[in-house]
Amino acid sequence: MQSELDTKVIVLAAGLLLLWALGLGVLKYRQMSTSADGTAHRYVDIAHRAALMYSFAALVLAVLAHFSAWSVPVDLTAASVVLLFFVGAIAGYTVHGIRRDTENQFVHPVAGTHVFMVALIIGEIGGTAVLVIGFAVGQFGTS
Repeated sequence: MQSELDTKVIVLAAGLLLLWALGLGVLKYRQMSTSADGTAHRYVDIAHRAALMYSFAALVLAVLAHFSAWSVPVDLTAASVVLLFFVGAIAGYTVHGIRRDTENQFVHPVAGTHVFMVALIIGEIGGTAVLVIGFAVGQFGTS
C-alpha cells in the first residue's frame, strides 16, 4: 500500500486553494461594497470562482491519486503540474482584478500569454489523464 503521501499533499493543496478562494471572497466583497454599481471587477469575480472550483477539482485529483496504480512520485508529479497551473491561473486573474487593467486578458495579451495557455492546456489535461489512467489501472486492471 502506498504511503498516501500523494493524497495528503493534494488534499492540503485543495485546502489552501479553498482558503485562497475565501480570501478572494473578501476582496470581492470589498470591491462590491465600494463600487458605484455594486460589482467587483470582472477578474476578481473570475479569480474567486476559479479558486472555489479548483479547490474541489483538487479533491478529485486526490481521490484519483489515492486509488492510482502509479507510484507516489508519479502521482505527485502529475497532480503538481495540474495544481501549479491552477495556481498560475488564479494568480493571473487576481492580478488583473486588483490592477483593474483589463476586462479581457486576450484582447491585448502580454508576451507569453498564448505560450502559457498552450502549456496550461497540455499540463492540466496531461496531468489529469495520468491520474485517471492510474486510477483505471489500479481499480480495473489492464485486462
